[in-house]
Amino acid sequence: MSHEPIKPGGNNPRDFLAIDALLSDQEKLVRDTVRQWTGDRILPQIGGWFEEGRFPVELAKEMGDLGLLGMHLEGYGCAGMSSVEYGLACVELEAADTGVRSFVSVQGSLAMFPIWAYGSEEQKERWLPGMAAGDIIGCFGLTEPDAGSDAAALRTTAKNDGSDWVLNGTKMWITNGGISDVAIVWAQTDDGVRGFIVPTDTAGFSTNDVHDKLSLRASVTSELVLDDVRLPADAVLPGVVGMKGPLSTLSEARFGILFGVVGSARACYEAALDYAGEREQFSKPIASFQLTQQKLVEMMVSVNRGMLVALHIGRMKDAGTVSSEHISFGKLDNVRMALDVARSARSVLGANGITLEYPVIRHMNNLESVFTYEGTNEIHTLILGQALTGIPAFS
Repeated sequence: MSHEPIKPGGNNPRDFLAIDALLSDQEKLVRDTVRQWTGDRILPQIGGWFEEGRFPVELAKEMGDLGLLGMHLEGYGCAGMSSVEYGLACVELEAADTGVRSFVSVQGSLAMFPIWAYGSEEQKERWLPGMAAGDIIGCFGLTEPDAGSDAAALRTTAKNDGSDWVLNGTKMWITNGGISDVAIVWAQTDDGVRGFIVPTDTAGFSTNDVHDKLSLRASVTSELVLDDVRLPADAVLPGVVGMKGPLSTLSEARFGILFGVVGSARACYEAALDYAGEREQFSKPIASFQLTQQKLVEMMVSVNRGMLVALHIGRMKDAGTVSSEHISFGKLDNVRMALDVARSARSVLGANGITLEYPVIRHMNNLESVFTYEGTNEIHTLILGQALTGIPAFS
C-alpha cells in the first residue's frame, strides 16, 4: 500500500520555506531546463555508470549544447549567465550525480576560467569556444602526490630552454585527466608559480586513470605525468604569477560545490521522504513513527538552510561583494550538511539504502570525496579561523 507524504497546512515538503519564490523567472527556467535534462539523460542510467566506473564522454557535447560549460563566463561562446543561475544548474547536476557536476565545474571553473581570466586574447580565441561547445575537454593540474592542501609546495617545474618551456612533474587526483584534450598545469618557475596550457597530445605528456574508486565512480580521475614536455613561449598564461592564479580558480570551483551539494542532500532527503511514506512496518508506514519523523524534519531543515546559504552567497557574488572566505563558509557547512543528510537518509531506507536502486549510498560515497577536494574541511575551517582572528594557523 502506498502513502503520499503528509503535507500539513498545505506546506510543500520539497520546498518547505518556499525558496522558489526567491528566484526570478529566468533562474527558474535555467533550473528547470537542467532538471529536465538530468531526468531524461542522467538519472535513468547513472546507477549503471556508477557501478561500471564510467563517465560517458558523449555527455560533454550535450552539456555544451545546453550552454552549461563555462556558463558563468562572458564571450567566446559562453552563455554569460549569472552566478546564481550557474549555482542552480550545479544543484540540479549534482542532484543527479556529483560526477556529472564535477565535470561541469572542472570544465568551466578550473579549466576555462583561468584562460578567460588570465589568458591572452589569442589563447581565449583558440580554446574557449571549443571548450564551451564541449568539443574540447579540459582539466586542472595543481594537486600532486606530495602537495595537496599545501599547494604552494608543488614540485612540478617549468624551465626556460631558449624560447620554449620544458615541464617536468606529476599531478594527482585530476578530474577529467584521462579524457582531456588540454590541461591547465601549474608549475614552479624562476619567477614563481605560473599556469600553462598543455595540449594533452604533446610529446612527454601522459595520464594514468585511478581505478578501484568507491567514490566518484561515474567520473574520470587521473594522474598526469609530464616528462620533458616542451611548450612554446605562448603556452604560459600571461596574466598572473604566483598562487593567486590557482587559488582564485579554486574559489570559482568551490562556489559551484557549495550549490551542488545542496542537490545531493535534496536527492537523499526526497528519497527518504518518499520511502518513508511507502514502507510499512507494524502495519503502518514508517513515516508515522516519531523517530523517522525526526530524521525527516532534520533533513528538511538542513536542505532548506543549505539552499538559503548558497542563494545568499550567489547573490553576493553577482553583486561583487563576495570574498573567498564567504565561499569557504558555504563549502565548509554545506558539504558537511549534505553528508549528514545522506547518512540519515541511508538509515531511513534501511538495507535498501545501500543499493544502487536508490540514490542515497551513491551520493553518500561521492560526498566523501567532496568533503576533502577543492580544500579539505580542515583547510576551510582554518581559512575562516584566520578571517575571524587575523592569525594564520596553517604553519
